[in-house]
Amino acid sequence: MLTLASKLKRDDGLKGPRSSATASDSTRRVSVRDKLLVKGTCKVHFPDPNKLHCFQLTVTPDEGYYQGGKFQFETEVPDAYNMVPPKVKCLTRIWHPNITETGDICLSLLREHSIDGTGWAPTRTLKDVVWGLNSLFTDLLNFDDPLNIEAAEHHLRDKEDFRNKVEDYIKRYAR
Repeated sequence: MLTLASKLKRDDGLKGPRSSATASDSTRRVSVRDKLLVKGTCKVHFPDPNKLHCFQLTVTPDEGYYQGGKFQFETEVPDAYNMVPPKVKCLTRIWHPNITETGDICLSLLREHSIDGTGWAPTRTLKDVVWGLNSLFTDLLNFDDPLNIEAAEHHLRDKEDFRNKVEDYIKRYAR
C-alpha cells in the first residue's frame, strides 16, 4: 500500500536538500501542511494497478469525534481532469454533517462551481482533495452548512448523544 508519507519522503529524497534562500514562504507553508497531512492519517490504495485514475483513500482521524475510525473514500479522476474535479464517494457508512449515509460528500473544492469561490479550479491538485477529505474530520467539520441535516441537528440537540452515535457507527462500520 502506498502512503502519502512514503511518497513525500521519496519525493524529498529525489529533490535533495533545499536551500532556505531559494524556498519561498508559500513553499514552506505547503511543506508544513503536507507533513501535517501525512502524520499517518491518510493512506492511498490502488485496487487495480492498471487504472491509476481510480484509487481509494483511507482516512484514520487521530483526534475529534471520529478518532479511531477508518473511513474509505473512492476517487475517480475523470478524463477532463484538471478542468473538472475528481469524483469522490465515501464508502464507509458514517454519521457526519457533511457526508450522507450513502456516501455523498459536501466539500466545496469537489464542486465544479461553488458559490463561495472555493470550488474546483485547474490549479487545484489531488493533494488538495486528500487534504480536504482529511480535514472533514477536524477543521472543516461544518455543522452550520450540512449535507446531512439530521446529523447536524442531532449535534445541536444533544452533543453527547451525537458523539455516542458516531462511536456506534465507528464500531459497526469503520474498523
